[in-house]
Amino acid sequence: MDIDIFKDILVPVIGGLGIFMLGLDFMANGIQALSVNRMRAFLAKAAGTPIKGVLAGTLITGVIQSSTAMSVMVVGLVNAGVIALRPAISVIMGANIGTTLGNGLIALPLGPLGLILAGVFSLIYCFAKSEKVKNIALAGMGFALIFYGLNLMTGGLRPLRNLPEVMALLQTLTADSYLNLLKCVFIAAGVTAMIHSSSATIGIVMGLGAAGILDWTTAVAFSLGADLGTTITSWMASLNLSKNAKRTAYAHISFNIIGVCITIPLFFVSMQVLEWAMQFFGGDPAIPVIVDGKETFPLVPVAVGLYSTFFNVFNTLLLFPFIGVFERVLSRVGHTDAEDTEDFSTPRFLDRKLAGDFAKAVPAVQQETARHLEAGAMFLDIARSSKKAPSDPGEHYLATDILSRDIRAYTAELMKEDLPYEQLDLIASLIEEADFTAALTESMHQVARRVRREKFSGPAQAIVDVALSKLDASLREILPTYGVSDPKVPAGHVNLPEVEELRARTLALGPNAGAAERGTILALLGSIERAEILIQRIDAERKSVNRQSVLARASARKEARPHAMDDPGLSPVPAE
Repeated sequence: MDIDIFKDILVPVIGGLGIFMLGLDFMANGIQALSVNRMRAFLAKAAGTPIKGVLAGTLITGVIQSSTAMSVMVVGLVNAGVIALRPAISVIMGANIGTTLGNGLIALPLGPLGLILAGVFSLIYCFAKSEKVKNIALAGMGFALIFYGLNLMTGGLRPLRNLPEVMALLQTLTADSYLNLLKCVFIAAGVTAMIHSSSATIGIVMGLGAAGILDWTTAVAFSLGADLGTTITSWMASLNLSKNAKRTAYAHISFNIIGVCITIPLFFVSMQVLEWAMQFFGGDPAIPVIVDGKETFPLVPVAVGLYSTFFNVFNTLLLFPFIGVFERVLSRVGHTDAEDTEDFSTPRFLDRKLAGDFAKAVPAVQQETARHLEAGAMFLDIARSSKKAPSDPGEHYLATDILSRDIRAYTAELMKEDLPYEQLDLIASLIEEADFTAALTESMHQVARRVRREKFSGPAQAIVDVALSKLDASLREILPTYGVSDPKVPAGHVNLPEVEELRARTLALGPNAGAAERGTILALLGSIERAEILIQRIDAERKSVNRQSVLARASARKEARPHAMDDPGLSPVPAE
């Protein structure tokens, strides 16, 4: 039989891999949009002890299907002091188990059904009006695409069995000795490090095994290498992160390396145990099944998923008693916490215990909103490529967005029905200020993105510098503590141009700047103009309610209420 390598192999394999990885991304994004904030709150409450940390890490990672998101979540909570280092380490252990739940789902024999399910969920996504329904449909679409992509890869890999050159090469990758086992493990680790996804590597391995290209023990060996490869990805990802992020990554690295080192000597014994266990999951994975006249091995993905789960559970049980040792060793990574970059995704002042006390909860909201504003101002440092600025504008914006949602949710909870009108009015004012602050942060993010992704000529850069200085000066109206340098000349002599003048200067650049530069500056000026309008709205909102007076009366009312309640002839102070 003639094989068209492009049509029969490359198209389905590359297309299937792309669809598979897109499905993983869709599923993770959909589930995280639905539940990531709830999961953060649950984790903060649940991970009080190492045992609870393992259970919480397993459950949350199993739901959101992203160990990366889980790591970011844990690091943020550790930085904020919500979770201590010891239970945080246990959460990472649980996250290792949680990621294997996805591998078990991938092994389900849904096959071609993935395409029709993806179509159904896509239609729901396109026509849904509710954001919640859209996110559910996105997660379902990703789930379905995983199976369809895996099915495509399996079909595209099957013809390789008829190519003698390929089979001769793959025969050298048979895990029939410890030397060949190590070879398989390191190759899989390298592939995982390159594509940054252990799930994708395991998906490829499952496809090769199901197509009969790899025998089932070799496929399992490759899955072990995928677990090792994730440690390389974690190490690379932690290079530019804070010390606590590095500690989290090092915990992941050390768990998996120790686990692989212990498991490799026991590999062939564990294969006998796995072969026995497969009797309860369908039989011998080495026995082919004829489908449409072709041999296939549907139990190989099941064996791979089962072994991957067993490996991580075994690893966690083995290392759990040594969490204290890990804590002592990891706490020595970096001699001080002062150099850590602050994590703005976790509130610092929003204490749930204060939510029932209006007079204390409102100042907490004001402090957190001011902190959100400071985080937004950092985008100017990013625009200027300051060394103290966050390295990733997108990641910093996501952190501020999460903080914004937490502020709004906390403030809305203060709005009780029995509150006086003036207190409800103050809460409404705080919600509007938080909303304007979020919009201002988004505009500042756009400013940083536009400046960072364009290389300006000298005359164009001069306009950009003046525009950023203008925004600096405007920010001082609502952020007096903002750390920009004071002008060396008297304030009355500082005359920053209006946006219209800067726009005219941009248009007059002519041959001194390219069209792309001028277009970027005009868009930048638009973002700055919107930012200045929002700064004025924030300032006006702060003055719309006499907040100090309302808080003073609330405090006085609280102090008077116990005395009033002591006298049976007096009723509680009525709402004004």
